[in-house]
Amino acid sequence: MTQTESQTTPPTPRSADPAADASTTPTEQPWANDTVEFANTASAPASWYSSDWRPFRNVIVCRMVPGSEDKVGPVFAYYDRTTRPQDLGVVGRILLSYEGLYLHVIERKQDPEISGQRRGLPAFQIISEVIAPYVTPYASYWQNPSHSVAKHFYSWVPEGPVSPDREMTVIVQRMVPGSEEDIARVFAESDAGGLPTETGVTGRWLYSMEDVFVHILEQDRVKAAAVRENHESMRPAFAKVMADLAPYVSPYNPETWQSPRDSVARVFHRWTAPDWQPGDPEPVLAEEEAPSSWT
Repeated sequence: MTQTESQTTPPTPRSADPAADASTTPTEQPWANDTVEFANTASAPASWYSSDWRPFRNVIVCRMVPGSEDKVGPVFAYYDRTTRPQDLGVVGRILLSYEGLYLHVIERKQDPEISGQRRGLPAFQIISEVIAPYVTPYASYWQNPSHSVAKHFYSWVPEGPVSPDREMTVIVQRMVPGSEEDIARVFAESDAGGLPTETGVTGRWLYSMEDVFVHILEQDRVKAAAVRENHESMRPAFAKVMADLAPYVSPYNPETWQSPRDSVARVFHRWTAPDWQPGDPEPVLAEEEAPSSWT
């Protein structure tokens, strides 16, 4: 072997998740003994719900090796505990899995187009190498991590005050690629009526990644529980929406789908900034920490 060959090292793998851009590998894994807990909904601090403020959300869609939540979740949990994502505008994070998919919801104080805070923390460079064996690109056109960011194409929140006791559910379905405009039209027609109020919907955000349809649904916790408990009795109220969506949306995996509950992604990591609430002043960053890119 020549001297040049002996000094050559393989390139560091890049994760499909743009929130984790690779450069170095940790010498130890302090999260090795951590475990994950699964949930069907995610909540947020009461201070988030004390006003009409909502975080700006990016949704990342990748593939994930089934059963590897305990390999991915503890890594993010460790660095969310030991670093300060909130100093760069990230105040919440939700990791979910569904039928071999990895969903990463990043919650920011503001749209990066407004705040200019686009860069993740340096620790995410370390995260990338650890999750790279488990998290891989979904998009057929993937060339760089930014191609894992889903397209946001519709949102709705009601006018006036809503219950401060709210929860969030992430629904995943298959969609006809390019049908965003039709799906948005169906929901806009429904949201203009009384159904959202009847079912406790306090916010809705829709995203797409080729044939993956991601529906973030925020609801009054009490009304949401009642809807889940009496879903069959609510079926007539949902019938028109379901019929109108049928040409464009279907179960992600028809072989395992039996009811709408089977479209709900499972949360395996949830973090919110413990020392931040809407209205807090922005921290003053050192010059070398000033954000320079989204990753």
